[in-house]
Amino acid sequence: MSRRALSFGTMAQAYERFRPGYPVELFDVVMAYAGQPVSTALEIGAGTGKATRVLARRGVPVLATDPDTAMLAELRKHVPPGVRTARAAFEELRPDERFGLVYAAAALHWTKPAGRWSRMAGLLEPGGVFTSFGRPVGLADPAVEEAVRAARAPFLEDDGVPSPDGTPPEHDMQWPGTELQRSEWFDGVQQTVIESRLTMSAGDFLGYLSTVSAYIVLPRPRQDEIFSRILRVLPETVEISADIIVHLARRRHET
Repeated sequence: MSRRALSFGTMAQAYERFRPGYPVELFDVVMAYAGQPVSTALEIGAGTGKATRVLARRGVPVLATDPDTAMLAELRKHVPPGVRTARAAFEELRPDERFGLVYAAAALHWTKPAGRWSRMAGLLEPGGVFTSFGRPVGLADPAVEEAVRAARAPFLEDDGVPSPDGTPPEHDMQWPGTELQRSEWFDGVQQTVIESRLTMSAGDFLGYLSTVSAYIVLPRPRQDEIFSRILRVLPETVEISADIIVHLARRRHET
């Protein structure tokens, strides 16, 4: 895995504090697509368990996996006691069971492209559901967004993660839906957006940025300079666009 992919453990507590969680509506969207109760679920790249707790608190048995021990330690503080955990990257998973649901929350882009979908299908029961979702956080006010970009630019041109297959942001179907549509292992591909707007203090927004990999991997003096510059252009509170983009697909019974 890349250095950025493995950087989050150093900020596990900040990740838990400043990253927005997921609403009950997400659970409802996934269960409506599944069309029946899910008896077993596996999370890839569980982080501190913000997605896992949404399912586990509604009775879904979950195996939460992550390659980082610090992230899993933080996760165990926040999820119901019945949640199982395993330290493993997606490519290392060799469970002795198949699952009715496999999901990844803001983590799938860190997995290796080669063999991604055949490996994913191997984790699912025939007819089982795969879902990937994330809530990219952006400043709702274009003027504030531009001021932050300009403050960051001398040290960091872009703090996002580009689409793994190059799909542009304006495309109707976003990644990984684009890859799922081409995969022989999955059908019934759907994309759903759960609209969300949040308000953060300037300090909490900087806290959020401190959990973004593009900043984590920078030398500490450079981080401090960027955050100082950004803080100077932020209003006291900021409105955040945090729509949740959900992709759903079903594992084919036969391929």
